[in-house]
Amino acid sequence: MSTMQHITCPQCGHGWKTYRNPLPTVDAIIEYHDKVLLITRKNPPHGLALPGGFVDYGESVEAAVIREAAEETRLRCTIVHLLGVYSSPLRDPRHHTISTVFVVKGQGTPKAQDDAASLSLYDPYSIPSDLAFDHRLILNDYLTWKRKIRRNSN
Repeated sequence: MSTMQHITCPQCGHGWKTYRNPLPTVDAIIEYHDKVLLITRKNPPHGLALPGGFVDYGESVEAAVIREAAEETRLRCTIVHLLGVYSSPLRDPRHHTISTVFVVKGQGTPKAQDDAASLSLYDPYSIPSDLAFDHRLILNDYLTWKRKIRRNSN
């Protein structure tokens, strides 16, 4: 599959190259009072998901995850850990995205806003298995990280 396309203007005939690149996104695993916060997505694809979204031009992934978490949950968040980068071309049915996932601590009173129809708090070990995108895989990696931290602190 070619990532470069030649486009010609139908009016002036000028041609140029465009590139199809994956879109950068972020996801937040929000730890809130020993629970994990998930949203129910307002827009397609619907389902239970981690708060997150697209990185704006000129924005760092760190700033984007704090902004997206606040926009969807109204929480003030601080980054605890960079969990990983998830880049399967099939992770989002709309287009190819690359998500940088952070574990963050949430403070304040959560309220569903923006792209979130509602939100719920879950025990990290009792999260439903049917999640949007690849968020089940991400949360499995999160639980592995949590177990490793517990083991190392004993």
